[in-house]
Amino acid sequence: MYFRTDIHWPSFLSRHDMLWKTKPISWDEGAFIGNGLLGAMIYSEEHRDQRHVLRFVLGRTDVTASRAGGANNFPVRVPIGELLLEMEGWIYQPSEIRIDLWNAEMRAFIPTTKGEVRLRALVHALSPVVFIEFDADEGEQGAKMNWYAYPEVSPILKNADGVNLNQYIPETAVERSEERGISFGVQYYGRDEGCTTAWKFHDFGMVGEHKGDGDHGARYRRMCLLTVMKGVSDLDREKAAQELEGINISESGLHSWISAHRQWWHDYYPASFISIPDMQLESFYWIQMYKLASATRKDQLPIDNQGPWMTSTPWPGLWFNMNVQMSYSLIYAANRLELGQSLISSLQQNEKQLIHNVPEPFRSDSAGLGRSSSYDLNSPVDDEIGNLTWLLHNCWRHYRYSMDEELLRDFVYPLLRRSICLYMHLLEEGQDGRLHLPFMVSPEYGSFKQLTTRDSHYDLSLLRWGCETLLQASERLKIHDPLRSRWNDVLARLTSLPVDPDAGYRIGKDLGLEFGHRHFSHLLAVFPLHIASSSEEERTVAVRTLRHWMAMEGDLRGFSFTGAASIAASLGMGDEALSYLRTLMHLIKPNTMYKEAGPVIETPLAGAEAIQDMLLQSWGNLIRVFPAVPGEWQEAVIHNLRAEGGFLVSAVYKAGRTEFIRIRSLVGEPCRLLTDLTDLEQGFMIESQGKTLDYKMHGDQSIEISLEPGEEAVIYAAGGRQPGEIAPIQAEPGMCNFFGGKKPWRLYGIPK
Repeated sequence: MYFRTDIHWPSFLSRHDMLWKTKPISWDEGAFIGNGLLGAMIYSEEHRDQRHVLRFVLGRTDVTASRAGGANNFPVRVPIGELLLEMEGWIYQPSEIRIDLWNAEMRAFIPTTKGEVRLRALVHALSPVVFIEFDADEGEQGAKMNWYAYPEVSPILKNADGVNLNQYIPETAVERSEERGISFGVQYYGRDEGCTTAWKFHDFGMVGEHKGDGDHGARYRRMCLLTVMKGVSDLDREKAAQELEGINISESGLHSWISAHRQWWHDYYPASFISIPDMQLESFYWIQMYKLASATRKDQLPIDNQGPWMTSTPWPGLWFNMNVQMSYSLIYAANRLELGQSLISSLQQNEKQLIHNVPEPFRSDSAGLGRSSSYDLNSPVDDEIGNLTWLLHNCWRHYRYSMDEELLRDFVYPLLRRSICLYMHLLEEGQDGRLHLPFMVSPEYGSFKQLTTRDSHYDLSLLRWGCETLLQASERLKIHDPLRSRWNDVLARLTSLPVDPDAGYRIGKDLGLEFGHRHFSHLLAVFPLHIASSSEEERTVAVRTLRHWMAMEGDLRGFSFTGAASIAASLGMGDEALSYLRTLMHLIKPNTMYKEAGPVIETPLAGAEAIQDMLLQSWGNLIRVFPAVPGEWQEAVIHNLRAEGGFLVSAVYKAGRTEFIRIRSLVGEPCRLLTDLTDLEQGFMIESQGKTLDYKMHGDQSIEISLEPGEEAVIYAAGGRQPGEIAPIQAEPGMCNFFGGKKPWRLYGIPK
């Protein structure tokens, strides 16, 4: 062992807890909890004048409803109601709400004009159950919790003829009942669709002592357990009841139940570690780690546009021309591959639908995916051809970071083959003898008026990446695929990516970048595909394109800046990457959510990937350690970040350069790394198990070493001090608990 770790996780994460000193008053500011399926967004007011209420707005990701009409006619996510903590007095300021990241629970102290309430809440990591426990002093002994169906808190808007004006919110009938001490609220959407909410309260009575008039020593403790089931049948009601009845509410029973919840999260966080000398971005990163595991799990549905925190949105489903891909982009380097299984399982389970999404003549060998759908992936391919191929780039990354050959052989290879076959049906030979693509859409260019172009960068780059990857995969799997010659022919004759001499990559042959563009679809070859930045000429074009794109501000969005940051990082431009991330921070909500016309969760999650890209990159069979650290970051620490080839990388950066790197091989793949340690005049040392390790130096100054499965090596400056420890960078004074809400409480006024 060449170094030790000194990470006290509870104290480290506590400096990043989201903290509110005033009550959050909207979804944008709310405290959120979730377990990958069930979630709650917690805040006080929004379109309401009830200052004595704390709202737990509930969401369950698989609750959908069919509806007619609309641009995207598929079953959509719908709101399912909320729990309200209703207090005697108005919420007074200052109050305090904290999301305890380490334990994944919300804790709050809420003073009112009548007394005070203290509470904690969580969504259990292993059960679809919301737990809320609160105690109140005598002034608030009447505080209680009530459940309300969605129509009871936000009536459906209708015109004079009674027509529902919101195509995303179904007509809902609500039925309440009580049985076995459990309350039920069933919401019927029609067509046998709906959801069943079940809850029960427990009053523990007075705790503490009443010591006399004016003394508020006595407190009144209460608890609520709630679950939501998709469906409205008697079986759904019984499943909900059993979920609640299975919880032992004795002191020891609750302690054990909550301990299991905490243990899941305590096992989750240490999978990898980063620390950087920018507390705002460090906090942002760790909150995204919390958000990610709150939004999906390996056995749950894929991440849609908002996770389990439903609110008004024009995008109540899955969008595949960027959103889903970016939502999963941070799991690979973060060494949290199990969370990516939700995406892989969705594609596996719906493969027949992916085949059915393409025109009937192509179904024998092709598959595809349109722009958006529900969880069944029923989305016929129209003029966006490459969405499935881009999703499979995520799946390929999952394979490359795990080196799970069964995953490659049984899933990634055959489905990628089908997605590329769809392109090959569409290729046309031009008079120049090159292969061209017909008119297609480059996602988001023109925003609401989608413009088509021949030879779009988006599709040419995905097609080229797909052919290269299939050739690589078939060779590794020793598959003598009859299409190998066709893939080689495509690579040899496919037309080049369209380039403008002054502006860089064009949207396509017929479209240059002439106005603001939200998406980086015209830079996909640079990032995330990494197939067009290896030569100096390609790098020059990429830099020119990036800066031309960012200079046209008319249609930039939050995800534009995450893409720009990762692109800059992939080009080694750390200072520029940091500037884009700092711009992103101005667009992120106080609770680190992101919202345009509705929530789009991929933006903050992809922002975390951009931070990773500044610290570690692995593509093109090369691991790059600290490839884009900004000049103002004179130190950085990473531990067990994962790299392609199945490697875990730990490293320390001090005084503006790398101090040491530890790399551990999980499967014994060839290991080649690029590091500034090779620039040292005194040279460097590579040791494994106390012995000097042989290496090969390549012309690009990368080092190639050979490691057996489970073996690790440490690289450090020759003659320098031995590798030290992995520990957090010292916190910046005044920057802890940056996110949440810090508005001066006087802005809210004091009720009279």
